[in-house]
Amino acid sequence: MLGRNMKPATAVHHEPKAMGSRPKAQDPLRKLGVLDDQDVHMMMRGSSMVKVRSERWQKSRILRLLEDGVTVWCESTKSSSKAKAQQTFSVTEVECVREGCLSEALRRLSGSVPENQCFTLVFRGTRKSLDLCCPTAEEARSWVRGIRTLKERIANMTQKEKLDHWISGYLRRADENADGKMSYEEVKRLLQMINIDLNEQYARALFRKADRSCDGRLDHVEIEEFCRELMRRPELDTVFRHYSGNGCVMSTAELRDFLGDQGEDCSLSHAQNLILTYELNDWAKKNMFMTQNGFTMYTLSMENDVFNLDHTRVYQDMTRPLAHYYISSSHNTYLTKDQVTGASSVEPYIRALNQGCRCVELDCWDGDRGEPVIYHGHTLTSKVLFKEVIETIAQYAFKASPYPLILSLENHCSVEQQAVMARHLRTILGKKLLTKPLSDKPLTELPSPEELRGRILVKGKKNDHHLSRLVKNSSFDNSSDDEATGSNRKDKKDPTRAASSKLSPELSELVVYCRSVPFPGFQQSARRPPDEISSFNENEALKHIKDTGKLFVKHNCGQLSRIYPSGQRLQSSNYDPQDMWNGGCSMVALNFQTPGEQMDLNQGRFLSNGRCGYTLKPSFLCSPSSNFNPEITGGGPGHIPTQLTIRIISAQQLPKINTDNPNSIVDPQVWVEIHGVAIDNARNKTHRIDNNGFNPRWDSTLSFQLQVPDLALVRFVVEDHDHTGKNDFVGQYTLPFTSLRLGYRHVHLLKADGSSLSPSTLFIHVKVSRKGVPMKTVSEWMALAKSNGKA
Repeated sequence: MLGRNMKPATAVHHEPKAMGSRPKAQDPLRKLGVLDDQDVHMMMRGSSMVKVRSERWQKSRILRLLEDGVTVWCESTKSSSKAKAQQTFSVTEVECVREGCLSEALRRLSGSVPENQCFTLVFRGTRKSLDLCCPTAEEARSWVRGIRTLKERIANMTQKEKLDHWISGYLRRADENADGKMSYEEVKRLLQMINIDLNEQYARALFRKADRSCDGRLDHVEIEEFCRELMRRPELDTVFRHYSGNGCVMSTAELRDFLGDQGEDCSLSHAQNLILTYELNDWAKKNMFMTQNGFTMYTLSMENDVFNLDHTRVYQDMTRPLAHYYISSSHNTYLTKDQVTGASSVEPYIRALNQGCRCVELDCWDGDRGEPVIYHGHTLTSKVLFKEVIETIAQYAFKASPYPLILSLENHCSVEQQAVMARHLRTILGKKLLTKPLSDKPLTELPSPEELRGRILVKGKKNDHHLSRLVKNSSFDNSSDDEATGSNRKDKKDPTRAASSKLSPELSELVVYCRSVPFPGFQQSARRPPDEISSFNENEALKHIKDTGKLFVKHNCGQLSRIYPSGQRLQSSNYDPQDMWNGGCSMVALNFQTPGEQMDLNQGRFLSNGRCGYTLKPSFLCSPSSNFNPEITGGGPGHIPTQLTIRIISAQQLPKINTDNPNSIVDPQVWVEIHGVAIDNARNKTHRIDNNGFNPRWDSTLSFQLQVPDLALVRFVVEDHDHTGKNDFVGQYTLPFTSLRLGYRHVHLLKADGSSLSPSTLFIHVKVSRKGVPMKTVSEWMALAKSNGKA
């Protein structure tokens, strides 16, 4: 046991040679605003801890925060292989820190490890969590507080602070002899690091211009001047000079003119507030002018982001029936990787819920000692206790969103263990669990997200007289939900399903508003009560959309449909969710653990409305009288021909892709994609820029004709062009067309796992026109469309 055999040693003070002398740490700490933070200083001194994976696997590790205030050095105390012995991670990669024994590994050791000395670092993406035990409770608290403090400070940094911090990190790495000065060779090394291959003559000219002391080495002030020259934004300067009367400063009135052309609040008071917020020069701020630097800081800020800031909060009507919303939904939520050999865990539930997911799946099977387990049946995936999953859901259900959470039960359990499931649901979830309808009145439509705020709903089978009649006339089976109730299910002779064909009354009672039934066909579905929900695999759903799209849309106006991936997707890949959204399907379930284009689209779809996991469908997908056909959209409901023109101007600080090759520089090109109804689907690209990921410039204009813009998503993708093989992914950003802002904007790129790629950005100009008339804002476009009765 850890407490007996693996007691952590006291704090250590080794430092990697590349770190340099202690005083140099002050600058990044000052920039982060943590110069006097005792927790951060303790982290920089370092701690010896125990890394825990299980009762048997427990290893000593030394953790220490490096001088940049962002990177944590993790070193084995025994390994002889230096490559394996030393690892680093960035504080920005940490999704959250959990105090105590809250992870699966530490929970199983509860009682044998000191809980107040333990904590868990949960990372974004597929990186495994890090379970650690410190020598003392105070040291554990310092690490927990310190990492949380750094995460918060980094998240709240201005774009200028992010750029300064980003460049200073590379400066320290390029300064090989750690003397605070840089030779030309060290500057060349810096240029390679920051992904720019400057012409030798130009690079030397820049170096000589900055070398005011003429000693062939740049001191701190000279380095800053060199970097300022490097980071000049001539394309932004052009925009600035267009609005500035004298080319040096922009008056409040001139800034107001710029804001007006952007479709922003163009009052003098708003312009003055922007100057006070973003201007760096005290004289200019005092006299209400904006300089080029202030203008750059404003345009790089989230206040000028391509995504509509008003949509970062819940702004839609949340009092409509549940079936009128797209609901962020996860499939096989318990899996960390593929559905054949992947591990089952509570961690994916936490990640999904923190992303605003509002429908999670639980595949439930009989477990040992009478306790149900969750895993992908008849595979090599590991098992996690049903009880642990419900405890996790209880803790994280409403951290990211206050609106109802749906538990989609795939029930393979015996009646006895179903009763255990019901008991755990009631006792652990308590008042959060919805156990009876909100009203005694006959149900004519589903309740709204607002009415169900803070409640957890169980989706599953329900025993009642009406359902019994339905069973006799269909392929209905009690043993499971989605895979078993699909209308084309063929493997009905599975003995494990026959053994669990009865439904526990205790579990049945907990199903309210989400009764899982097989799809009875469109003729019958129109007469079914609104609380019935049918599940379709992707192929069934696509067939309905292609063959009977109008009928499927009408069905989805009043009832929830859940779509799930085909069972052939053994690697947990995903289907295109856009097809299902076009058909009005509310719950389009994806494998959240598998990054890629489909999850990018899902993140983009639920980016608006405060990321609450519910977004209102367009009105033509909510009316039973609608004639919308997702396959034939010309001239029908939602048909608003719209021209979208995007000029890709430049990019800033793109990361290196091939980090193993120090001489490798990216050759970036940008794709813009439209994902919507079939006629709107399109993609176009810029030319590539060779050997420049630092400040490539395209000035490339791409145009798209949209027919049903209310359903369209716009996706920006940056790739590293490969002359011999497939292009490498660099970053992306996806958002709804209806959340797009016009004018000059920055796109803040995301990594493949959906986390920030800061400070990487695209600088673009967006224009929307209808019938040749340019729009100032997308809101103007929506208002005009509604006035014509077509939205």
